[in-house]
Amino acid sequence: MLVIRRMDDGKRSYTAMFLPGEEPRIFPTTDQEHARILQIYKQDKPYEGVINDFTEFQLGRDAK
Repeated sequence: MLVIRRMDDGKRSYTAMFLPGEEPRIFPTTDQEHARILQIYKQDKPYEGVINDFTEFQLGRDAK
């Protein structure tokens, strides 16, 4: 499973991509570039049959 995270060191923002068994890939990106990466890898909203942060953490769903 591919994990994509936003990182910020106070000076610059980065996109980090993690795959099991491989070194993390971390590179500088703007907010727009990071958003596009999330869209490409279907992390921008829930999709049927795709496990992403929206399904794992139930983002966008109000807790009862």
